Amino acid sequence: MLQSDWDTIAAISTPYGESGIGIVRLSGPEARQIASKLFRPRYPRKSFISHRVYLGEIVDSLSGAVIDEVLLLFMAKPKTYTREDVLEIHCHGGYLVLRRVLECVLREGARLAEPGEFTKRAFLNGRIDLAQAEAVIETIKAKTPGGLRAANEQLRGKLSREVGEIKEILLKVLAEIEVRLDFPEEELGDFEANGVYKDLERSSALLASLASSFDDGRVLRDGLVAAIVGKTNVGKSSLLNALLEAERAIVTAVPGTTRDVIEETLSLSGLTLRIVDTAGIQEWRNIVEREGIRRTKNMIREADLVLLVVDQSRNLSAEDEEIFRLVGEKRNIVVLNKTDLLSRLPRDAIKAVFPKTPFIEISARTGEGVEKLRERIHEFVVEKGMSGLGGQAVVMEARHKRALEEALEAVDRAKKETRRDIASEIVAMEIKSALGKLGEIVGETVSEDVLDKIFGQFCIGK
Repeated sequence: MLQSDWDTIAAISTPYGESGIGIVRLSGPEARQIASKLFRPRYPRKSFISHRVYLGEIVDSLSGAVIDEVLLLFMAKPKTYTREDVLEIHCHGGYLVLRRVLECVLREGARLAEPGEFTKRAFLNGRIDLAQAEAVIETIKAKTPGGLRAANEQLRGKLSREVGEIKEILLKVLAEIEVRLDFPEEELGDFEANGVYKDLERSSALLASLASSFDDGRVLRDGLVAAIVGKTNVGKSSLLNALLEAERAIVTAVPGTTRDVIEETLSLSGLTLRIVDTAGIQEWRNIVEREGIRRTKNMIREADLVLLVVDQSRNLSAEDEEIFRLVGEKRNIVVLNKTDLLSRLPRDAIKAVFPKTPFIEISARTGEGVEKLRERIHEFVVEKGMSGLGGQAVVMEARHKRALEEALEAVDRAKKETRRDIASEIVAMEIKSALGKLGEIVGETVSEDVLDKIFGQFCIGK
């Protein structure tokens, strides 16, 4: 049997495992009828009133056995999540109970929902647009308070409204151009060429600003990455433990103890900082060390901040200089470790390489200076993260960024063409192309394959 977008669908909407409450959710035209076959209310009644909760039992229609005492919530369309009739059966949260209730529901005519199908129906039925639908999964998967806030703003339509404002500007320009292309013989008054160009410039600036917010969105969603980097035996793992105030990494006097990246997280000012302890860079002696060093070099490239650890009780070596070269222009803090030992390191040698980089002197072993380092890291997190906490919407999806960049390219091509012929078919074509890309963000112009990919990321039941 072919599945239809208009079947009644059902799924367990709460995580598997033991819990106080578990929910089986239905959506579709047969939801009320299925409930009437399975639900025996404590106080008999002929029908369900929408958006009211009823106490009763779910009874197996074949055996007559009571499966569980439940609360039943029926919500009549269109004031529901999917704009269809929706039914929720609130059971005790045991796996077996939920499975048996779901089996009974499926036996009575519902089919098992696909991943994200409830939200997909909300989109198809016009309750939310595609950007809002994607915000649902961002809300569920949020790892940071800032990411959750940004997802909630997108769910409430902030990004969609800003995209809509840009579309309105472009549609106004397009209408002005097309009427002159369609009716060249008509007296339509003076054509405000400068006004058209200014509207295109404004659209271009808004598109560029939104697209550039993707970096902020990544920070809000995934957190910042701080890589602890240095040669072997300078105290990188000790520093990780000191920052976390926990014995997370193994610390020994044997060089090369850390052979792989170790990642932990800290929450600072509503953002997540992912601290990564890396393998020391040295001449590798075996394939394991070689792989660890390769990963360290990749982490230096990917990190938002490098904590460059130098042993101040030893002179600089060729290995230090190689690490300095790898760090290069990356944002970094130089951490001079082992201040509890006699200093042998000339500070000027490092300042010559990193003249604008702050130096923090610490002893990871005794804890001296670690709090000052935490404060400097905190300043970096606030500085980096606050740019994504302003009034503008924040783009968190790579799909949205690509669409905005392609729309921007089309608008910029239209701007260039207006210098030659303000009312040309090429200008109109480029503006239509930009509008099509913006339509992809909110779901006005999007393929079924893209929809399947987006909603395939969802869990079953949402």
